[in-house]
Amino acid sequence: MKILFYVSKAYSIPIVEPLVKECNRQGIEFALLISEKVHKRVPEYWEELEIFTFLNEAIYFKADFVICPGNFVDYRLPGIKVEIFHGIGVEKSSHYKIRHFFDMYLTSGPYVTERFNKLQAKFQYFLVRETGWPKIDHILNYPKANIRARLQLPEGKKIILFAPTHSSKMQSATSLMPIIPEIILPDEIWVVKFHELMSKEIKEKFSEAHPQIRLINDPDITPWLQAADLLISDTSSVIYEFMTLDKPVITYRTQARKNKGIDIEKPEDLRPAINRSLENPDEFATNRQKHLVEINPFLEGDICKRILSTLEEVMENDLIPKKRKPLNLFRKAQIHYHEKFKKGYMR
Repeated sequence: MKILFYVSKAYSIPIVEPLVKECNRQGIEFALLISEKVHKRVPEYWEELEIFTFLNEAIYFKADFVICPGNFVDYRLPGIKVEIFHGIGVEKSSHYKIRHFFDMYLTSGPYVTERFNKLQAKFQYFLVRETGWPKIDHILNYPKANIRARLQLPEGKKIILFAPTHSSKMQSATSLMPIIPEIILPDEIWVVKFHELMSKEIKEKFSEAHPQIRLINDPDITPWLQAADLLISDTSSVIYEFMTLDKPVITYRTQARKNKGIDIEKPEDLRPAINRSLENPDEFATNRQKHLVEINPFLEGDICKRILSTLEEVMENDLIPKKRKPLNLFRKAQIHYHEKFKKGYMR
């Protein structure tokens, strides 16, 4: 079995990284097709792996499976196209949009699987398998020892992580950023992680004017999830990532599952919600567990093993439906447009 990982965004690195490690461990042949932007941010050990930045190189590799942590994959690549998703933002309608690129969808849990099974019954040309989302392995297995020292965070301080989504209809940054510098307590450090696709205008409005605020630009939020005592967000996938660590979340006007933590409607409610969460971090523990059973119940750290064994089963038993994908000329034209005009796209 040969696998090609198709990575066009830096934030996808920690999604495929545990799969890369598991392929290495099992001796499975693989390569990575990455954009120029991603190449600048890859882990150091990736430089020793087989990496392509040119499309023709990847085509010649002739993978059996092309694994993509995103919505698009180049249709010219040989192999079964597999979507593993760029997040578990299951409330977003785009999570369930079929763009006719993929032969197989690997879902995170029963809630998502049920939706995709209905889509499979409608379109009939792709396969759906529930495996869990691979980044969860990365989060659960991330080395925690001396995490604060490694991130240069002081001991004895509460670490509050603010990670809003980039979606204009769901993001909390515009509403909450003005009040944050006014409510920081002396025993707190605030870490702000903007999504890679967040509006530049929003980013520029929020500077490190307050000495207890740290802006981070790391494409992998995982170490900060490990270090944080509390997460503040909105309707972002990162909420479920943080919940796997069984720590409290505060959401701002979240669009679903409001009881996974404290959900606030007004910015002035943020400080009381923080106090309540820090005083009783286990208040919503049962709710967190209940929601994860639906969203991503696989918390043993072996999702990547399950994914690879699923691919082996699919290949050995020829399980991909024989029905052809729709012609999809518009989407294919988009691939060519990005290749020609967008800097950093695989050439």
